[in-house]
Parts: sequence; structure tokens; C-alpha cells
Amino acid sequence: MYNTVNYELRGQTAWLTLNRPEKLNAFTEELNRELRKALKQAGADPEVRAIVITGAGRAFCSGEDLGGVTDGTDHGEILRTRYNPMVMELEKVEKPVIAAVNGVAAGAGLSLALACDFRLASDKASFIQAFIHVGLVPDAGNLYYLPKLVGHAKALELAVLGDRISAEDAANIGLVTKVIASGEWEEQVAMFAGRLAALPTKAVGLIKRNLKASWQCGIEEFLEKDAQAQRIAGLTDDHKEGVNAFTEKRKPIFKGY
Repeated sequence: MYNTVNYELRGQTAWLTLNRPEKLNAFTEELNRELRKALKQAGADPEVRAIVITGAGRAFCSGEDLGGVTDGTDHGEILRTRYNPMVMELEKVEKPVIAAVNGVAAGAGLSLALACDFRLASDKASFIQAFIHVGLVPDAGNLYYLPKLVGHAKALELAVLGDRISAEDAANIGLVTKVIASGEWEEQVAMFAGRLAALPTKAVGLIKRNLKASWQCGIEEFLEKDAQAQRIAGLTDDHKEGVNAFTEKRKPIFKGY
């Protein structure tokens, strides 16, 4: 089904592995398209309650494969037809999405990680705003997400200086959720994904939706979104289960609907 993405269902988690290890999982038109398709598949599957995106081999994603770039390349058109649709597919997913950054995340690879909900980093991972080194501007939503995570001043510093950031430093500035020792990498990522998959999935999706909306509307409009979201959540079986579990003094068993 896929040539450049490995799609694997592990329990209630879909693992999407970028699979061009010989090219450090650099993006091509095919990889953009297949990742978008895999995200759509995972988002539509009712059995999937969490999504992990990671890379094969020693890199997460090194950005655009520059082998296809020429003097006449229209970078704006590449963004409009390849990267922007991929980012918007991520935006549509109302399930928790984890970037499991196993190695370098550079350029558009960093943009991909930023667009996810959580970023787990191996202690061998690093992050690079590589765009400045080839005379380009961070793209694929990079400068939309980055200042929301680290603040305006730090985002400007990272984008303009283009320094390599270690996993530890990334955690210190709020860029990643957690740093994991390489020897425990897959086990810890699976445990984190399992924790998210066990949550009331509809509520998680509504939380994601309202957090995004909070950047775009005033308080009166946002309070109405609060009411709408809570009405939807209140009608779910997971809400009923949560109330029953609280009353019965036991741990809830959420089903995701």
C-alpha cells in the first residue's frame, strides 16, 4: 500500500514510520503524499486512538530531499501542493499525534514534528532550523507552531541562527515533551502512546480543537465554543463511564466514543 511509509497498527496506536533511511527520511513528493494518506487512514479508523510518527534508521526526517531542487524550482508551489496539504491533514486529525523524534529533525522534518501534538525525543535526537543555511524561510507551518511552543524571541533566534539543538536543550526550552534514553526508546514511546490511547478520545479531540481556536477568536466567541464542545463531550459513552467510575470509586475504562 505504501512505498515510503510503514503503516503498522499496534493495539490502538497507528505507527507511521517514514521509510527512506538511506536518505535520512528526506521528503519527496511521494513521501508527502503517502504520509498524508496514512494520516487520513489513521484518522478515519475507529480502532485507532493515538498516532505515532517516527523515522526509520538514524534520522527522524532531514527535511526536503534537495536532490530534486534546481534553479527553476518554485518552492511556493511545492508548499501549496505538497507540504500545506500534509500539514492540514495533521490539523484535521482529532486524535493525539506524537512525533517520536529518534534522530535528527531538520528543516521540514522539524516542521513536521512541530505540527504534532507531542514531541518525544531520543537522547540521540537533535533539531535544526536548516532553512537559513540554504537561504530559505522556515515553512510548512514552522513559524506558526514554533513561537506558540517556545515564544517569539526564542523562535526568532532558532530560525535566524539555525544552530543545532540537542534533545536536552530542546526539552529545556519547551520544544519537546520528554527526552527518552535510547536504550528504552521504543518501550517508552509505546507506553506514552498507550496512555494517550486509553484516554477518552473524543474529549482529547475537542481539547485540541479548542486550544487551536483560542489563538484565533475573542473570549465571547471562545466561551460559545466551550459550550459546544462540552455538550458534545457530555453525550459520549466515555463521559458516562467516567461519572460511573468516579461514583463507584474505580478507574474508568474508556472506549474512545
